[in-house]
Amino acid sequence: MNPVATEDSVLDIPPRSFLRGLRDLLVSAIVVAAIALIVSFVSAASAHAQAPAQGKAQGELRIGYQKSASLFVLQKAQGSLEKRLAPLGFGVKWVEFPAGPQLLEGLNVGAVDVGFVGEAPPIFAQAAGAKFVYFGFDPAAPRAEAILVTKDSPIQSVADLKGKKVALNKGSNVHYLLVKQLEKNGLKLSDIQPVYLAPADGRAAFESKNVDAWVIWDPFQAAAEKATGARVLADGTSGTSGTNGTGGTADVVNNYQYYLGERAFVKNNPKVIDALFADSVAQGIWLKKNLRQAAELIAPLQGLPVDVVELALRRYEFNVKPITPAVAADQQKIADTFYALKLIPKPIKVSDAVVAAQP
Repeated sequence: MNPVATEDSVLDIPPRSFLRGLRDLLVSAIVVAAIALIVSFVSAASAHAQAPAQGKAQGELRIGYQKSASLFVLQKAQGSLEKRLAPLGFGVKWVEFPAGPQLLEGLNVGAVDVGFVGEAPPIFAQAAGAKFVYFGFDPAAPRAEAILVTKDSPIQSVADLKGKKVALNKGSNVHYLLVKQLEKNGLKLSDIQPVYLAPADGRAAFESKNVDAWVIWDPFQAAAEKATGARVLADGTSGTSGTNGTGGTADVVNNYQYYLGERAFVKNNPKVIDALFADSVAQGIWLKKNLRQAAELIAPLQGLPVDVVELALRRYEFNVKPITPAVAADQQKIADTFYALKLIPKPIKVSDAVVAAQP
């Protein structure tokens, strides 16, 4: 007998109870791991399925805007549209453009889904074959564009512009304003000397008196009035409105602002368009009731003095509605005028690009 050998055997061979415990432990670990894996997989699948309901964006509304579009600037700053679209599973992406023509190009190539511009850019875009539709408009703002003269100018009426140099941005809303005001006063475009300049260059020429008058829109118009004392010779109303922007009726030009969109997006997302309209109306009502506060929010984003922004805001109304036949007809008049002036290469039918108002 070898007691050491027997003791070694006891040490080298684990007892059965120990083996059973080890086996049970391993089995339990495997079961727990399997359950954890299944739970993890089910949770991930459930989260993926429920993500839209929990607020993850199913889609995105890409909005093209310009800094001069004060209501959009306010909506962007306040985040109001994002809150309104969240229940629909839509996020918002704001894409800034320097001017209307570039915005229309962005809409045409699919960079944005909707945009907001004045009357002229969509006419040029449609004549060039751009793909878009009109789906909304803001009320007429005939005082938000004007023919300006310096405060000490001897010119007292539009008729006095005969033979004078008049600066304007070619093919813009104010081009139409100038034509209609000249017609109202018995003149044609050929009776004056048009000088085609972008807004910044137009103001420089105006202040240096290298031109006799300047046709411009807000907020550039308001900035010139506030900074230089420029006098409103005529605007889109029936009579001179003065620097406070009151008086007159829109029987010369209306100066509508338009909501444009990619046709399929507008057609396929009526609830998103309704939300955009509802938020624009609500924010517009707040803006008009709180002009000074709104101007203080918008001015830093536009890089303009608060007083200038407030004056410009007074001359706009913000109450978007679907396009009506009467509004489309007004836009058609502008298109026909631009074709007659050879500003666009072919006649267009505005109604071809209109989403009609629902009955």
